[in-house]
Amino acid sequence: MSFGDEHGHGGDPGRTTDDNFGGMGQTRTRLPDGGGGDGYGGPTRRPQRSSRSLVAVVGVVVLLIAAIAFANRGGGDTDTSGAGGGDDRATGSEPTAASGVKPVTGKNGGIPSGFAKDEQGAESAAANYAVTLVSADILRAAAREQIMRQVFAPDKAADLEAKFDTAYDKAFLDKLGLDENGNAAEGLTYVSRTAPVGTKVTQFTDSSATVEVWCTGVFGTAGVSSTNPVTNDWFTMTLKLQWVGDDWKVESFAQKDGPAPVNTDRTASNADEIAKAVEEYGGFTYAR
Repeated sequence: MSFGDEHGHGGDPGRTTDDNFGGMGQTRTRLPDGGGGDGYGGPTRRPQRSSRSLVAVVGVVVLLIAAIAFANRGGGDTDTSGAGGGDDRATGSEPTAASGVKPVTGKNGGIPSGFAKDEQGAESAAANYAVTLVSADILRAAAREQIMRQVFAPDKAADLEAKFDTAYDKAFLDKLGLDENGNAAEGLTYVSRTAPVGTKVTQFTDSSATVEVWCTGVFGTAGVSSTNPVTNDWFTMTLKLQWVGDDWKVESFAQKDGPAPVNTDRTASNADEIAKAVEEYGGFTYAR
């Protein structure tokens, strides 16, 4: 994450039709009837379908169903543990696939904790930590201290906390319309909500992991007098994790823009709607 980046606290589908169906362009084929009929107006004889042909058709259908089922599983049977191998997979990584395994068994001060010591656990930890590190709480000094102690490796927390304090100084908070404590003025609501779109493990051993988290989110200050309106953003966070004690902790992280899709022409909601949504809709615990 680049300290000081505000965004870090920053028609219809085509329908296919067949115009010739039931209309012009059809060809009539004369079939031999063996009985003197003309093949057009006279009686026709239906060809008998052999049992072998029927079996072949059923077999194709079964194969198609099996192929669809396998595709929907996302290749879940592929072994990507890499435990202890120190493998580097910056290219050719498999996409995030739902596994149904619960990500954590508990929370520490509202932050998910207790991730499994495997690749899936590292991905889940990275996704949840990305949400925390770009939340509104990270701008509040009191909450930030608690976040640093829970998310970062013990030997990194103190040094990084000092860097955060320097980055989120009064001048930076003023730009966001916040006071020195990271709170919005009366009548305003500061919004910083991140949603991971996908994760990718690029390096993994039994004691460390590097995970990229593709994110989208909404950032800004909602209110009539706001000079920092709420906008959306797309970015990717790269988190280097260490296995410390019995959980994954952040050693360091970085952030870059994109990948970003084309924006739609949907009408933007007003400030009150955005502020209300933030208050009424809670967040998630993220997992694979």
